Amino acid sequence: MPAENDANSIDLNSDLGESFGAWRLGDDAAMFALVSSANIACGFHAGDPVTMLASARLAAGHGVALGAHPGYRDLAGFGRRALDTSPVEIAAELLVQLGALDGIARAAGTKVRYVKAHGALYHRLASDHSAAHAFVEALAAFDPALTVLGPPSGAIARGADAAGLRYAREAFVDRGYAADGSLLPRGEPGAVVDDPAAASDRALEIAETGGITADDGSRVELDADSLCLHGDTPGAVAIARAVRTALERAGFQIEAFA
Repeated sequence: MPAENDANSIDLNSDLGESFGAWRLGDDAAMFALVSSANIACGFHAGDPVTMLASARLAAGHGVALGAHPGYRDLAGFGRRALDTSPVEIAAELLVQLGALDGIARAAGTKVRYVKAHGALYHRLASDHSAAHAFVEALAAFDPALTVLGPPSGAIARGADAAGLRYAREAFVDRGYAADGSLLPRGEPGAVVDDPAAASDRALEIAETGGITADDGSRVELDADSLCLHGDTPGAVAIARAVRTALERAGFQIEAFA
């Protein structure tokens, strides 16, 4: 089931809560004040219990929709390595991560409203039917009221629809797109957009036209309910502030999709 959005509203989501132990990543305090939805790492690719609790409290304090951001069990690779995890393991590890954040969120006076997979798992779920089916079936069994946030199309979108789950489509403001709608691999020219003005222009293009210009100049249709800003992108706070300001000046209300 597709998410329902007002034509003049758009969600800003960001991957947050990714610090782990003594390792600090990003400026979560500043980002929570700028976004409407926060995807919180659940301890497998990043994050830890203390960070999860702090994130849930920040979400509650700022009125930000809290989302679970489960990934592969891959702290060393930040969840960006393609692992041969079986669909059964993907489902079980999702439930462990989701259950942990759900409990912490309740203690902080809020709740998990949606789920967005992280990194390599996110990309696998777009193309692997078996993995996507296992993922959405586990979500539906846990809480059928949860929304799935993911790419505009693919196996995960079809799986969510088949499972009766609400589905929200996202587009990436700080990542470059190839002509087929996939993200340019990190490390390639144009893959990461870290200039606030360029990111703002891309956000407006997506919000106003429903699509984005790919690296070869062609058009990619996205029809996004939410715009993603990575918390670990260089200058993430400046980018988020510029994007939000540009959208609001153009008449868009920043509102959570879930």
